[in-house]
Amino acid sequence: MITAGQMRAARALLGIDQRKLAEMAGVSLPTIQRMEASEGTVRGIVDSLMKVVEALNQAGIELIGDNARSEAGGRGVRLRQPAPSAPPPAHGPTVS
Repeated sequence: MITAGQMRAARALLGIDQRKLAEMAGVSLPTIQRMEASEGTVRGIVDSLMKVVEALNQAGIELIGDNARSEAGGRGVRLRQPAPSAPPPAHGPTVS
């Protein structure tokens, strides 16, 4: 549904802190703190999760799942798997 990283990124895009997100969603500050401390997908009471997602949506945040397309347009940032790093260049014989 939503990951802790998406929550933090959404707050950063909106320029708000955890307290403001809690107010917007109608949940407690400790609830937001627990959600953002989750590993991977946020765990919590479904009603609280839905309130947070709806508050972010109302503020203009589009949450995009893995391999999903964004149809709404607008600017955004998407986290993808990093490309494998290229091997270092081979060192040929030194010419003097």
